[in-house]
Amino acid sequence: MLSRLGALLQQAVETREPSLDLLGAFTEHWKGVTGYYLEATDESVPARQTDIPWRLKQMLDILVYEEKQRPAGETGPCLEYLLQHKVLETLGTLGKAEYPPGMRQQVLLFFSRVLGQMQHPLLHYLNVHRPVQKLLQLSGDRLGSGTEKEEVEFAAVLCTKIKQDPTLLVHILEGKSILNGRRAQELPASPVEEGAAHPPGTTATASPPPAEPSPPRRDSNLVTSLVGLCKSKKSRVALKARENLLLLVGLAQETAAARLVRSSALCQLLAEHLCDLHSAVPSCTHPADVLALERASWSPTSSTPGRSQGDAADDGVFPGKESLAACFGWLDYLDELVMGAHPVVADAIAEAVEERFFQGILQPQLLQMSELHVLSATAMLTGTVRQIHAPPLLHRLVLFLLGPDRHPEIPGDTPYPLRSQLIDRCNHLSDEISLASLRLFEELLRKPHEHVAHSLALRNLEARGYLQRSPPAPDERGPPELDPEDGLDLEEDPYFTDGFPDAGFGMAKKLLLGSAPSGKGQVSEVVSSFLCLVPEEAKTSSCMEEGGYDTYVHDALGMVQACRASAAPWGWPPSPRPLDACHPEVTFYEGHFLKVLFDRMTRILDQPYSLNLQVTSVLSRLATFPHPHLHEYLLDPYLNLAPGCRSLFSVLVRVIGDLMQRLQRVPHFRAKLLLVRQQLMGLVPGEQMDHTMLFQGVVVLEEFCKELAAIALVKGPPEGPP
Repeated sequence: MLSRLGALLQQAVETREPSLDLLGAFTEHWKGVTGYYLEATDESVPARQTDIPWRLKQMLDILVYEEKQRPAGETGPCLEYLLQHKVLETLGTLGKAEYPPGMRQQVLLFFSRVLGQMQHPLLHYLNVHRPVQKLLQLSGDRLGSGTEKEEVEFAAVLCTKIKQDPTLLVHILEGKSILNGRRAQELPASPVEEGAAHPPGTTATASPPPAEPSPPRRDSNLVTSLVGLCKSKKSRVALKARENLLLLVGLAQETAAARLVRSSALCQLLAEHLCDLHSAVPSCTHPADVLALERASWSPTSSTPGRSQGDAADDGVFPGKESLAACFGWLDYLDELVMGAHPVVADAIAEAVEERFFQGILQPQLLQMSELHVLSATAMLTGTVRQIHAPPLLHRLVLFLLGPDRHPEIPGDTPYPLRSQLIDRCNHLSDEISLASLRLFEELLRKPHEHVAHSLALRNLEARGYLQRSPPAPDERGPPELDPEDGLDLEEDPYFTDGFPDAGFGMAKKLLLGSAPSGKGQVSEVVSSFLCLVPEEAKTSSCMEEGGYDTYVHDALGMVQACRASAAPWGWPPSPRPLDACHPEVTFYEGHFLKVLFDRMTRILDQPYSLNLQVTSVLSRLATFPHPHLHEYLLDPYLNLAPGCRSLFSVLVRVIGDLMQRLQRVPHFRAKLLLVRQQLMGLVPGEQMDHTMLFQGVVVLEEFCKELAAIALVKGPPEGPP
C-alpha cells in the first residue's frame, strides 16, 4: 500500500497541469471593461458597483502570475498585449472622463498596483510613461477631490521607482507639453517605437542634454502633484506626500538631480507656498505669541507643531496660532528637505527660499519704520532663525542678515544696511524693539555658523588692536576710558579703596590699577576678579535660598561644550596671534555690535529688568565662543588696554563705580535691595518703590558677574580647558 501510494504521489507531481490560456483570460477581462461602455445605460452607477474593479484586479493578477512563470526580464504575451494595445492609455482617458463616477480612483489604483507589483521595468516603455504623465496631470492641483489617497499612493510608487533608477526621471518629469507636440524638443530621442522596450539606462545616454536648458514649467507633473498633495487637509495624505518628496529630492545621481532642478518648478513651488503661508498669518498676531511657540515640526511623529510648553496645561490659543504653526511647520519641512537633498537640489531650494522669502517677504517688512510692524517682523524673523538648521539654508540666511563682509569695520561705515539697521535697533528708543532685536541676535549666535561670530565680533579683534603695544609708564597707567570730564576720578572715589575685605571689591581695583601682574592671570585669579567685582554691600544672593555658584558652573559647562562642538570644524587657533604678527590699526574699533552691547551695559542701572537680562544673555553667549581673541577681550581682566579702548571688564568696573556713588545716596539701600530681589523671585508682592530700576540692575549685575566667572572657569585659559 505504501509503495502504491508513493507511486501515485510521484505520478501526481510529474503530471503537468493543462496550460492556462492567460492571454485569453486577460483579453476577455479587458473586453469586459471596454464592453461596459457599450452596454451601460445608467451613467450614475458608481464604478465600484460595476464589475470594472473586479476585472481590473483579475488583469493585475494575470500579469503578476505571468511574470513569475517566465524567466527574469522576458516579456510575456499579456504584458505585450497591454503595451501594444495601449491599455494604460485607454484607462487614463477613462479616468480623466470620470465615467462611471469613481473611475479615476479605480484607474489610479490599477496603475499603482501594476507599477508596484511588477518586477519588470515598465516606465521605460513609451506606452507606459506617457499615460503615467497624463494621469499625473489630473493629480495634485484639486485639493479635496476625493482621490487624494489614491493619488499619493500613485506618486509614492513613482518616487520609489525613480529612487531605484534615477534615469526614469526623464520619463516622468514631463507635463502638458507632451500633449502639444513638443516631445521631440523636451525628451531625449527614444530608440524604439511605441510598444518596444527601452533597456534601462538607454535613454540616459542616448542623446546629450539640450544646449540651452528649458525654463522650469508649471505644467502638471510628478513634482506639482506631490507639492499639491503636501497641502492636503488630510494629514495622512500630506505626510505621505512630504515623505515621498523627501525621497525624490534625495536622488544620488547628479544628472538626475540637475534635471529635477532644471526641468521642474520644484524650488519655486516650495518657496511660493512658504510665502503664501507667511502671508496667511494674521497681522494682529502678537509678537510675544510668535516667540512663545516651540520650534515647529512638520512631522506628527515629534511634538505637535506650534505647541508651547504652556499649552500642555491650559491648551490656550491665540489669533493666528494655526496659521503661524503651519508657516513654521512648512519652513521646518523645507529645512528637512534641504538637509536630505542632493547638493544640487539643496542649493537650488535654498536659493529660491532666499530670493522669494528672505528678500521678497522678510526684507521689506524688516525695513519698515512703524514700531508695530518692526516688532512683528523681528519676531517672525527670530522664529525663522530658530527653525533653520540645514547648512545651505542657514548659510544664505546668515549672509542675508549680516552680509558677506569679513574685513574690520570702520566707524560710521554701513556697507550692508540691513545688518546696520538690525544692530541699531538693539539700542532703540523703544525698549520693546531693543528687546526683540537682542533676542534675534541671541538666536543667531546659537547657530552653528562661523560667519555669525566673525561678522559680529571677531573681524574687529583679529589684529588685537585693543592691547597696549608697549608697556605704559607707571605714572600713566589708569583704568580704561578715564576721561577728565567724567568728574570724580576712580582713584579719588571712596568706593575704589581697600576699605572692603580683601576678598571684596579691593581686588578689582588692584587688577585694574596695575598692581596685578601684566599679561594673563591664572584661571582662579580671573574667576575671583569677576566674583569680587560687585562689592559685598551690594550682594544679596547669599541671603536667599537659591542655587549657588555651582549652578552657574553647571550651566556654563553645557553652553561651553555645545559651543566648542559647533566651532570644532571652523579651524580657530588655540591661542592668540602673536602681537608681532598683527598689524596695528590706526584706531581700534570694537565694531558696531559690541559697541551697542557695551553702551547698553553702561546703562544697566537705568534700564528695565527684562532688557538687562537680554543684554547680559547675549554677552554671555559671545563669551562662550572658544576663539582666543574673543576669550581675551571679554574674559581677561588683566589686559593692558590701548588708550581709548574698553573691554567688557572695564565697562563693568565703570558701572560699579557709578553704582556705589548712587547707593550711598539711597537711605537703607541694603534692605530695599533685598526686597527687590525677593520681588523678582516672586517671594513677596511686586510693589513699586523708588529706585526699583536701580536695584533690579544691581541684581542683574551680580548674577552676570557670576555667570562670567563660571564661563571663565569652565573655559580656562585660551590654550585649552583647565
